[in-house]
Amino acid sequence: MISSGDRLRIAVAASDSAEESRLAALVARLGHELVPPDALPDASLTDGSADAACTSPMVALGSPAEDAAGVLPEDASTIQIDAALRAVAAGLTVRMAQRQHRNFEPLPDEPRLALTPREIEVLAALGKGFSNKDVARYLGISPHTVKFHVDSLFRKLGAASRAEAVAKGLKQQIVEL
Repeated sequence: MISSGDRLRIAVAASDSAEESRLAALVARLGHELVPPDALPDASLTDGSADAACTSPMVALGSPAEDAAGVLPEDASTIQIDAALRAVAAGLTVRMAQRQHRNFEPLPDEPRLALTPREIEVLAALGKGFSNKDVARYLGISPHTVKFHVDSLFRKLGAASRAEAVAKGLKQQIVEL
């Protein structure tokens, strides 16, 4: 476990003698020295319900004691308990991280829009700042047809302006600038 130079002086306090015996056995398994509360221990280990009149920093297992420097769940591992005792003896505060229930399901993507190849060309031209007449000349189509495609883009993309249509097209990676 640990060398004698790493041994801590630990006091135990519990609500009943059976629990106190369990905590004392745990301290012994960890390789620390069990001392009475009035022997100036490095730290104390308690079940959290005992009236510990100890002046050393305390690690509470199970129910949290108000004055405990360390609070661990009742099912904490011996490694966690040892680490908590060492930490509070060094002047640190120990609390278990709150378990967060995380939902790692993918976020729903915005639905991919079924734009025609011509609508994509018109959207790309709008992204270059072309007017309807410029788009018509660039693509070799009539300005009326360009207006038809622009209206269709607004409807499909849910856009109210040319700039918004281009922004949504960029966001959905329909076009690149």
